Order: sequence, then C-alpha cells, then structure tokens
Amino acid sequence: MARAAPSLPASAVSEPTERILQILSESARLFATAGYDGTSMRDIANACGISKSLLYHHFADKDEIFARIALGSMRELCEFVTARIPQDAAPSLRIRAFMTATAEYFQRYRWAWIASTSSFWNDPKARRQKERIMWRDRYEGLLRQVLAEAVEAGEIRAVDVPMAGRLILSSLNWMHRWYKPEKGSSAVQIAESYFDMIFHGLKAPPPAA
Repeated sequence: MARAAPSLPASAVSEPTERILQILSESARLFATAGYDGTSMRDIANACGISKSLLYHHFADKDEIFARIALGSMRELCEFVTARIPQDAAPSLRIRAFMTATAEYFQRYRWAWIASTSSFWNDPKARRQKERIMWRDRYEGLLRQVLAEAVEAGEIRAVDVPMAGRLILSSLNWMHRWYKPEKGSSAVQIAESYFDMIFHGLKAPPPAA
C-alpha cells in the first residue's frame, strides 16, 4: 500500500487527481530529505507504490516534477500570507500576521518548503527562475511595505527597512533546519515568540525605583 501523501500547496497541483497529488507530495518529501540529485524517478515511483512507466505517463522527467513543486510553493506562499494579513489592523499587528502566516504555511507544507528553498538558486531554466524570483520579491516586498508603514506610524523607530526585513525573514527561513513538528512549540507559536523578541527587544526593563 502506498504511503499517505503529505500536504502540498494547491498551486502545485494543476491536475487535481489523487495520483498527481500523491506523486508531487512524495516527490517533495524525497527532494527535501535526499536532495534533488539524490532522488531518482525510480525512488519516486517506489515511494508512490507505482511503476516507472506510470510515473512517466504523468511527468516527462524529474525536472518537471520539481518545477511544479518549486514554482507552486513560492506562488502559494505569497498568496497564502497576503490573504492572512488584516488590512485594517495596525502595522505592528500586520507584521505579526505576516510572520505567523509564514510559519503556518511552513508547518502545513514543510516538505514542499524545504525542497523549494534548498534548491532556489540551482534551477537551470532562466524563465522558471525569473518567475520564482518575481513571487519571492512580491512576498518580501509585502513585509517591507508593512515595516515602512510601522515606521511612519511611529510604532517602531526609524530602522533600515530592508535590513529589518532580512532579520525577520532569516528567523523564519532557518526554522526548517532545526524545527521538529513532534516536539515543543508549533511553528506559529515560535513565530509569535520571534515577533515578541524582535518587536519588543531582548533588553530587560530597568528595575523599579
């Protein structure tokens, strides 16, 4: 019996059949754990419990499978986070929403996230790389916009907005290197802690007089 397929972003699945979803989900897990070069079409077929000929019936090669996962993941991340930022909230609360939504996406689609981010700059197809960068820039631009609005509103001091954005994104992007979903806090809870530390700082308040 084939292993139950991990979750996969909807944007990666243009043919919403059970078999396509299974192939893409199992491929994402293999790419994330063994790497692109360490994963073969035979590995994917075995993980899905199907023959290689059936796998080739759905996909021309391993590169096509990876492209569907990588591009779909970056596009879905941008749309997922954008939809969860309340437009009428204070800028600081929108920064928090950006961080927790990113963590929620990571927790839902962990294998696709890892597979996509670990090979982001290694895609040999220029057109495909350009499209992925476009979605990444939209996603990062959303955070910078909210940070700039927080500065303008006086909620945070006049910091270097791009640098502040990199600080926040780095804290979130490296979670996959150490995060264990079966242990401790959820990814969303970790993002909330990061927000508290970044927004309020680490310095203890002065002792009461």
